[in-house]
Amino acid sequence: MTYQENLPAIAFAGPSMLAFGPLREVAASVKQQLDTDPNLSVLVLHGETSQPIELDLRGSVADVVARLEPVELPSARKVGRPKLGVAAREVTLLPRHWDWLARQPGGASVTLRKLVEAARRETEGAGAITEGRDALYRFMAAVSGNAPDYDEVSRALFAGQKARFLSLIANWPNDVQAHLQHLSRRAFPDEGQG
Repeated sequence: MTYQENLPAIAFAGPSMLAFGPLREVAASVKQQLDTDPNLSVLVLHGETSQPIELDLRGSVADVVARLEPVELPSARKVGRPKLGVAAREVTLLPRHWDWLARQPGGASVTLRKLVEAARRETEGAGAITEGRDALYRFMAAVSGNAPDYDEVSRALFAGQKARFLSLIANWPNDVQAHLQHLSRRAFPDEGQG
């Protein structure tokens, strides 16, 4: 699998953060540290989603970084207006839906785009909080599954109790705590953080 070289990434060895930043820099740092200490157990995660990132660490630092370069695959001519980011895809609707769309000002495409944008705005807040909590939980499970009060911290996270969450992680290792606080920006709404 090829990753974007500027993807935000973070690397941990146990409770200690080794590197944070663009994947290119994190991969280079991890490779250098593993060359120094081959017994080091390193976990590399996406910096915002906490999804694991597998790196091919064979060869030199330059080899590791080179494998992160995006691979351009030849593609057939795309339907739509690719230069504008518009892609044509199939939409299946009932005849009454097509009839209604045909009567709308601007036609079916304009109306569908407006409907999608309105629905996206309406659901964006709740979805972002869920994604933020999932990312935070993935990080916790990967890095601090044996930490004190782990179950209570998890309960506070999914109950939306930011103050309780932060107080429970106060005794966790500093690097873990710092990244949890960073991820908590998306996991808890601004209002009602208690």
